Amino acid sequence: MSTIATARDRAPWLLTGPALLLFVGIVLIPIAMTVLLSFHDWGQYKGIDPIITLKNWRDIATDSYFFEIFLRTFRIALMVTVIAVAIGTPEAYILNRMRAPWRGIFLVIVLGPLLISVVARTLGWALLFGSTGVINVALVRLGLLAAPVQFMFSETGMVIALTHVLVPFVVISVWASLQRLDPQVESAALSLGASAFTVLRRIVLPQVMPGILSGAIVVFALAASAFATPAIIGGRRLKVASTLAYDEFLNTLNWPLGAAVAVLLLIAVAAIIVGSNRLVERRYAEVFE
Repeated sequence: MSTIATARDRAPWLLTGPALLLFVGIVLIPIAMTVLLSFHDWGQYKGIDPIITLKNWRDIATDSYFFEIFLRTFRIALMVTVIAVAIGTPEAYILNRMRAPWRGIFLVIVLGPLLISVVARTLGWALLFGSTGVINVALVRLGLLAAPVQFMFSETGMVIALTHVLVPFVVISVWASLQRLDPQVESAALSLGASAFTVLRRIVLPQVMPGILSGAIVVFALAASAFATPAIIGGRRLKVASTLAYDEFLNTLNWPLGAAVAVLLLIAVAAIIVGSNRLVERRYAEVFE
């Protein structure tokens, strides 16, 4: 019996051991090495000097250039999150009300951006955003613009391109919350004299709020850490934290400074996610008590 009990106790570790080792090998160890690298020194002629120093972190904390880049990163991520929630929440509600086969057709349309390569998708937006692109040409010919608008190398273009691909994450999260909503509750409220707007505000919205918050967390994290879209749309003129880290690693070869930028971005995004997750958990507890 003791042998059977021992084997039963070891079973969870044996089953989760390979996945745990893989997680440690490809996630924890690289992160730890990046953190350690961020405390090394670097010189143009001496390269990476493996000594412990706070020089890189001091430069980031005192130089307004880095502050501006991180401020731009989180400003763009916040704008993308707000717009994605404003678009994705009504989309999820409408999709939930649709019947087959239209629900499946429009769901594929909504999730379509996720099925296309991020590089191909962003290059498509770059073609649309150009001064001779479809958007500018159409707006000028319609008389809505006197001259083409500069979408490329602007925050506006980055927000539009990021929102396009991140809206489906809000739709999926909100739709999952709508599946728990009993449609008879809405019918009962309407039969008791409540208006459709009141039903949405007092019954539907509070119950789907956890899904909205969950989708917003995912969108914010992905927008803040996005690389391909800011690199193509923003270019070298409009850097964000991810493209700054890339430039420090591969262009200036200042790996310690690039590591410090990457670690700071990771810490900031993780802190925001943890804080927001606490809010989501509290909201779930209030809704389902």
